[in-house]
Amino acid sequence: MAATLFDPSHLRSFLAVAENLSFTLAAERLGLAQPTVSQHVSKLEKSAGRLLLVRDTHGVRLTDNGDAMAGFARTILAAHDDAARYFRGEAMRGRLRFGTADDLAITGLPRILREFRRAYPQLNLELTVSQSDDLYRRLKAGQLDLVFIKWVAGAQEGTVVRHDVFSWVGVEQTALDPAGPVPLVVYPAPSLSRNLAIQALEASGRTWKVTCSTKQIAGVLAAIRAGLGVGVMPTTLVPEDLAIITHRFDLPPVGDVDFTLIRNPLANSAAVDALTEAIMGRPLSRK
Repeated sequence: MAATLFDPSHLRSFLAVAENLSFTLAAERLGLAQPTVSQHVSKLEKSAGRLLLVRDTHGVRLTDNGDAMAGFARTILAAHDDAARYFRGEAMRGRLRFGTADDLAITGLPRILREFRRAYPQLNLELTVSQSDDLYRRLKAGQLDLVFIKWVAGAQEGTVVRHDVFSWVGVEQTALDPAGPVPLVVYPAPSLSRNLAIQALEASGRTWKVTCSTKQIAGVLAAIRAGLGVGVMPTTLVPEDLAIITHRFDLPPVGDVDFTLIRNPLANSAAVDALTEAIMGRPLSRK
């Protein structure tokens, strides 16, 4: 029996659909026409001899065979790209000093970094996790090559990966005294979310008090889950076990935020470009 070969272009189209659960979004991500993406998926299903996706009026979902193919596709494409880079002489060496805000680590970023390291094994990726303001200072001091941070929406600097809105967050059982100070779980100053939360409260005439100050997202989430107070988070990063309580207690809107990549112009441009492309090209869903 002849071995089955899977066309990399078909695998890329299928994987884009599998990760977005949308032929339209997959086509936009790949820069292809939607009929082309559909044709690629159909040809891949024919090559595999299995149904990989179910399409109906409710949307797109993966079959069990589709789940398996998604895993194989990532492995095959990673090996294919490694081989292409090797024979084009594009294997990058040196180091890339990358910094990320700690709450962005609860998105799909760790998966993206894992695949990036596999694609560029000779590039030494040095990771720094901290608060956005600290990372920005280190970048400007020449200590980092690329940072992925939460930034004031609409800022002119950097490349926006995702636009989001801050929300007030607490446990489902949260109860606030409308006449009393709002108990806050925050990062230490300076912190974008802390500053915007306090400014919003004071502008609306609400008093506040810090009930927990912690440097890590794990500490913020633990304090909120323990009922020590409420916090402010980008809406797409709110865990499923916490509730968005902005309207429940008439808390003031905090504002918008951009997840932004900012580069050091003196850094290895090829390495920075490669990691930027990897982050921009993959969905950043919460994990």
